[in-house]
Amino acid sequence: MKETKYQGSCHCGAVRFEIEAPLTLEVEDCNCSICTKAGFLHLILPLSKFTLLQGEEQLENYTFNTGVARHTFCKTCGIKPFYTPRSNPDGIDINARCLDTEAESLSIVKFDGQDWEANAQRLSHKSKVV
Repeated sequence: MKETKYQGSCHCGAVRFEIEAPLTLEVEDCNCSICTKAGFLHLILPLSKFTLLQGEEQLENYTFNTGVARHTFCKTCGIKPFYTPRSNPDGIDINARCLDTEAESLSIVKFDGQDWEANAQRLSHKSKVV
């Protein structure tokens, strides 16, 4: 599968990152409470495919429930461009809506996060290097 580099950022541009991902992206649209309110489209990748380019000092974390997921947001504009997901704590979850580089195509798959425990295993392979 051919991959390319994508650039991304928060709204104010204080946090900038780069990822390596396929030309054609498949992302999850989760219906859990936090993802619905934030409008997050999940692109889960191995951590090795992610580089923080600037803004580490601008990042704050929010955790709830089990505390495994670390929801990372810019303390200036409040946007959450990426986070450490509970389903893949060894990976990174990019908000596809924060990518500044457009993919050749984007496929959105519904994910039932309201019943997370029963469905999380569908995501566990996404942070593995292939």
